[in-house]
Amino acid sequence: MSDLASATLIVAAGSGERAAKGDKPKQYRSLAGKPVLRWALDAFAQHPAVSLIQVVIRENDKAFYEEAVIGLDLPAPIAGGSTRQASVANGLEALVERQPAKVLIHDGARPFLSQNLIRRVVAALESADAVVPLLPVSDAIWRKKQTGFETISREDLRRAQTPQGFRFESILAAHRKYRDVPVTDDMALAEHAGIAIAEIPGEEVNLKLTNAEDFELARRIASGTLGEVRTGSGFDIHKFSPGEHVWLCGVRVPHSSALEGHSDADVGLHALTDAILGSVCAGDIGVHFPPADSQWRNAPSHIFLEKAACLVRDLGGVIAHVDVTLICEQPKITPHRDAMRRRIADILDIDFDSVSVKATTTDGLGAIGRGEGIAAQAVATIRLRTGAI
Repeated sequence: MSDLASATLIVAAGSGERAAKGDKPKQYRSLAGKPVLRWALDAFAQHPAVSLIQVVIRENDKAFYEEAVIGLDLPAPIAGGSTRQASVANGLEALVERQPAKVLIHDGARPFLSQNLIRRVVAALESADAVVPLLPVSDAIWRKKQTGFETISREDLRRAQTPQGFRFESILAAHRKYRDVPVTDDMALAEHAGIAIAEIPGEEVNLKLTNAEDFELARRIASGTLGEVRTGSGFDIHKFSPGEHVWLCGVRVPHSSALEGHSDADVGLHALTDAILGSVCAGDIGVHFPPADSQWRNAPSHIFLEKAACLVRDLGGVIAHVDVTLICEQPKITPHRDAMRRRIADILDIDFDSVSVKATTTDGLGAIGRGEGIAAQAVATIRLRTGAI
C-alpha cells in the first residue's frame, strides 16, 4: 500500500559543461538571485499534489546542493550515475521504500515549470500510465546532407519536456528490465517497455538551460516573475582605533589604524546589510544582531549580510543590484575596489556586474575629513512577487 500520492524525482547530476561559467554546474548557477535548481524545487515544494521531492546529484556537488536547498525539508540527495538514465534509476530505487503511486521526473535545469503544468501532469496520470508534455515544432527543419540540405516536414514533430509523469511501478520495472538499453529520456524507455503514453500541451517558458546563451533569456523570464521593485538604504560609521588593518566590504585592507566596533566594524557590509533589511521592512542590523550580545563580538560581518540576503530569499525575492559608497580620507579604496565587489557578489550569490563599490572624501570637512574614522552608505534594489510582504 502506497503511503505517498505522488513523488517528484529531480535529476541534477549533470556537469552542465555546455552552459559552464565559473566553477559551478549550470543547475547551481545563480538565476535572479537563487540557484537554477532552487527554482524547480520551489515549484514542486509549493504544489499540494507533491508529497516528496528526491534529488539526484553528483557526489562532488554536495556543497553546491546544500547551499541551494537551505530552508527546505528534503531527504538526503542520491548520487547519480554515469548517464542520465543511470541517475534516474538510482533515484527510483531510493523511492522504493516509500512506494509512491505516481512519480514526476524532472530535469534540474528547467527552472520555470508552472503550478498548472504540474497539476496537469498529475491529473493526466489518473487515466494514463505515462504522461509527457509536448510542444509543436514551429521552426522550419532542415537536414544537412553531403551535397546540401533537405527539408523535413515538421507537422508530426514534437518537442518533449519535463516533468514526465509515470505510474511508479511501471517506470521502475522498465528501468530495471532495460537498464542496458540506452535511451534519451524516460518516455523513450517507457515506449521501449510498451507503456501506453498520453500527451499534454507543454509550456514554452519551461525551457531547459543547455547553452550559455539560454541564461540571458532565463534572466529576463525570472525578472518578469517578480513585479514589485523595492529599494532600501543604509548608513554606518566607525571611528579609528589602534591596529594594522581595516575590514571594508569583506576585504582586509592594510592601514595604520583599525576600526573600532563590537564585530569586525566593516562599515561597508554594515551599511549594505541595513539597506537590504530596509528593502523588506525587516528592521536594522541591531535588531537581528544586538551589540550587547557577546556572541557577535569580533564576528565577521559577512554573517550579517548573509542573514539579510536569506530574508529576501525566504520571501521569494531576489537582490537585483547593490551600491556601496565608502566615505574616508584614507586608506585608498581604488586598489581594492574589484576585490570588494567580488566578495560582496560571493556573499549575496549575485553577479559581479550587479555590485557597485565606490569611494569619496569629505574634502577635509568634519570628523571623516579629520581622519577620525570611516563612514559608508549603501543602496539595495530587490525584486519581490507582488504582495510578498
